[in-house]
Amino acid sequence: MIELETCRLGGHEILHAIPAGKGDHPLPVVVFYHGFTSSKLVYSYFAVALARAGFRVVMPDAPDHGARFSGDEQARLGQFWQILHASLDEFSGLRDALYQAGWVEGERLAVAGASMGGMTALGIMTQYPEVKSVACLMGSGYFTTLSQTLFPPQDFMKIEGLLAQWEVSRALPRLADRPLLLWHGDADDVVPAAETFRLQQALQREGLDNNLTCLWEAGVRHRITPMALDATVAFFSQHL
Repeated sequence: MIELETCRLGGHEILHAIPAGKGDHPLPVVVFYHGFTSSKLVYSYFAVALARAGFRVVMPDAPDHGARFSGDEQARLGQFWQILHASLDEFSGLRDALYQAGWVEGERLAVAGASMGGMTALGIMTQYPEVKSVACLMGSGYFTTLSQTLFPPQDFMKIEGLLAQWEVSRALPRLADRPLLLWHGDADDVVPAAETFRLQQALQREGLDNNLTCLWEAGVRHRITPMALDATVAFFSQHL
């Protein structure tokens, strides 16, 4: 049994899932980020699965998504990289609110996400060593090169400046010192699977892949599968 609610934390509405009766107990926490044009509610099946495994799950909406959506779909489509950057910037406030609420057991805090959310998770991993483990599903940490083909921004130089410090290419040792799960469908038609392969190869080339779990699913396009969900739960059950 689990409990699932929406509530406010750190100034924003979140989806909050816990094992039944554990609401007042510190628990290992997974912060999960959803994909572009989606919402925390659409990805709530991750909250259910992880809470059933014993975790507290906190799912925020990205800026201009879910409960924060302005209603202007066209404007949002032109703000992918700005929204990603804003989510990265907001993490420290969310982290502080989690600890102030007494929700985190010890230092057992992890981050995960899918698509844009996976990019958010990787960016957070480059800057926050207190995050104990990370799962990135069908994402990428190579923001400045990917932004040339995925939702290309009008002001590329500005976006490059905003995102450069969060790039995985500048932080491979920081990605290597904690457990990291990468999952990707090899037929992904939105975020190329080559993005995950590039990171896998970079870590292997530097001998930094001891904490890396990399899973591929044949014939899968840009979507989450039961295997991806199960692999995420199993990963955090082992590494958080």
